[in-house]
Amino acid sequence: VPGQDRRIRTERHDMKFVPHNYQRYCINRMITDPVLGLFLDMGLGKTVITLTAVNDLRFNRFAVRKVLVIAPKKVAEDTWTRESQKWDHLKMLRVIPVLGSIKQRIRAINTPGDVWVLSRDNVSWLVDYYKNDWPFDMVIIDELSSFKSNKAKRFRKLKSVRNHIHRIVGLTGTPTPNGLEDLWAQIYLLDEGKRLGKTLTGYRDNYFTPGARNGNVIYEYNPRTWADEEINERIKDICISMKAEDYLELPERIDNVRHIKLPDKAKKQYEELEKTMIADIDGEALKEIIDANAGKGILVFYNFKHDKARIQKALKKSKLRIGELKNPDSITAWNNGQMDILLAHPASAAYGLNLQAGGHIIVWFGLNWSLELYQQANARLYRQGQKENVVIHHLVTAGGYDENVMDALEAKEVTQDSFLNALKARIKSVKGENDGKD
Repeated sequence: VPGQDRRIRTERHDMKFVPHNYQRYCINRMITDPVLGLFLDMGLGKTVITLTAVNDLRFNRFAVRKVLVIAPKKVAEDTWTRESQKWDHLKMLRVIPVLGSIKQRIRAINTPGDVWVLSRDNVSWLVDYYKNDWPFDMVIIDELSSFKSNKAKRFRKLKSVRNHIHRIVGLTGTPTPNGLEDLWAQIYLLDEGKRLGKTLTGYRDNYFTPGARNGNVIYEYNPRTWADEEINERIKDICISMKAEDYLELPERIDNVRHIKLPDKAKKQYEELEKTMIADIDGEALKEIIDANAGKGILVFYNFKHDKARIQKALKKSKLRIGELKNPDSITAWNNGQMDILLAHPASAAYGLNLQAGGHIIVWFGLNWSLELYQQANARLYRQGQKENVVIHHLVTAGGYDENVMDALEAKEVTQDSFLNALKARIKSVKGENDGKD
C-alpha cells in the first residue's frame, strides 16, 4: 500500500493505525520522556506518531491538559487536523487550528479542545497574548530546525516561556542544515541549555574554532575534529535519529501526500478558474519541503509550462542552484551534486535515465494522469544503485482537481474512463449540481 504507514482501511476517513516497530519506539519515548528531539525524515509518519502519543498522554495517563503544535503555515492549516481525523484511534482528540486574523486566532485558542495548531509566524503573538499566564503544558515544534537562529524573534519569545512548558517535543529531519552551529538554539529549547551550554558563545568556544574573519568580526566557525562525536554523545539521551542503524526497518520508497488547504477567497477563485481547467497555486508548500530538506537534491516534476514558471518565480530570490532536465550536461550536473533543484516534465524523464546519484527526494508539483509516466518518472530515483530511502511528495490541493488524480494514481485506475468520470464529477461540483443520489 502506498504511504508511510501500514494502514488498514475501514472507511475512507476511518483507518486503523498499525505502527511499525520504529514508530512504536518513538511513541513510547514520547510518552515516557518529557523532553524529546525526534529527528525523523519527512514522510515517515511523525505526525501520527506524535498525535498517538498525545492521545495516550491526554486520555489514558492524564499527563497533559493543553497541547500546542507550532508548525509551518501550510502544515498548520491542514496536516495536523487531517491526520487527527484520518485515524480511528484519534477520534476523541479535538484539534483546533489557530489561524487567520487576530480575532479569529483569539476565538480559536478559546475554543474547547485538546491540541491547538499554530503557524510558527504567530509564535510571538501567542506569547505576548498570554504573557505570564501561559496555558500549554506540552509544546510540539514541527520543523524544529526553523528555530535554529538564536537571534530570531520566534526563538527568543518561545525561550521566554520555556520554564512554563512541562513537556516539549522537537520534530525535524534536518537538525543541522548548515552545520553543527545550527544545533545550539534547537537543543536549548528542548533542555534549556543543560547539554550544549546556556549561550551560543559558550557553545562556539567549546566546539568550534574561528574561521574567516575581518579584523575582530568572525564570519564563520569551523567545528573541531571531535565536535560531532562529543555533541552527539551529549544529546543522545533526548534525541532520536531514524537514520541510526538500529532503526533501519524503513520502507525503500515513501509516498507522502501533502494536502494544501486554500484560503476561502483563493478557493472561490480556484473554483471559478477550474471551469476552464486552470488553477494558480503558489509555491509555499514546495518551499517548506525544500527548507526542511536543506542541502539535499530535490527532483521536482511539473505538468504544465505555467507550473514551471510559477516554481521558478517562487524560488527566484533563493540562493538555490536550479536547473532543468534538458540534455546530458544537465544530467551530469545533477548526478555530480551541482544542482539543488532539478525541474523536469515527467515525459522528459520517462525512460532509461539514471538520476539516482543526484538525490532521493521527489516533489510532484503538478500530477499527471498517465500512470505509466508517473511510475517511470519516479523510477528515475527509485532504481538500482539508489543508496537512500526515496521520499516522494505529492502537492495536492484539498478539494481540488488534483485530488481526483491522486486517488486514481493510488488506485492504479488511470484509464480514460476514470479520467472522464472524475472530470465529470468536478464539473458537477463546480456547477453545484448533483446526480440525484444522497
